[in-house]
Amino acid sequence: MKKKFSFERLAASPYVVWSLLFIIAPLLFVAYFAFTDSDGGFSFQNIASLGAYSKTFVMSLGFSLIATTVCFLIGYPLAYCMARTSERTRSVLMILLMLPMWISLLIRTYSLMALLDNGGLISSFLVDHGFEKLNFIGTEAAVILGMIYDFLPYMVMPIYTSMTKLDNRYLEAAADLGCNGPKTLFRVIFPLTMPGVVSGITMVFVPSISTFYISQKLGGGCFDLIGDTIERQFQNAVTYHTGAAVSLVMMILILLSLAIMNKFSDSGEDIIV
Repeated sequence: MKKKFSFERLAASPYVVWSLLFIIAPLLFVAYFAFTDSDGGFSFQNIASLGAYSKTFVMSLGFSLIATTVCFLIGYPLAYCMARTSERTRSVLMILLMLPMWISLLIRTYSLMALLDNGGLISSFLVDHGFEKLNFIGTEAAVILGMIYDFLPYMVMPIYTSMTKLDNRYLEAAADLGCNGPKTLFRVIFPLTMPGVVSGITMVFVPSISTFYISQKLGGGCFDLIGDTIERQFQNAVTYHTGAAVSLVMMILILLSLAIMNKFSDSGEDIIV
């Protein structure tokens, strides 16, 4: 028993070292720089200066919430349809869903720009057929669309996994008790797939609220989100500590969102038929 315990500790040591070096240590460095000034002295000045970025925080939170909601509204029915098809059809749909993920986010964003740019393919097609030029790049909708396009598979995959593991006996029991299709979906399937929903929301919301490349390219530099602010602050040694303070607030927002979503996940475990 003692040897087994020693082996388990030894097997877990690489993960512990990795976590300390690349998770815990960076978080501690961010907290340190957020509460110190350029001379290394303790200071709340960086935190106090965050009031100037209130609009940035609100805009980033709003964009990410809209993108996450749309991804859920599209991803849940898509995952449901995929899970209800045959094995061969599932494989084809899974390949089609994952193909864009084999390409880097940078190239995917540039591809979206090539389609939606003011002189892009769609705009040129509209002009050639007598319509007005498409002025889409540089708008809020373009940034949100980029988030949805890049992060939608992160919503579909965990929900699809939960649905494929669903025991059909629950569905049979619901049918025996008089549940029709919609009632079975909302009272049986949805509660049972809540862990996948929570995972999907987390996997979309977190990169959406911290993104910066999508907003820079599809937003045309018109929108300053949290990720853009952090990138700009860390590029300048003078504002390095302010960037750490913004990063600290963003981490707190992400942790709060995770806690809220876990709360909803725990409360949705009961099935009401």
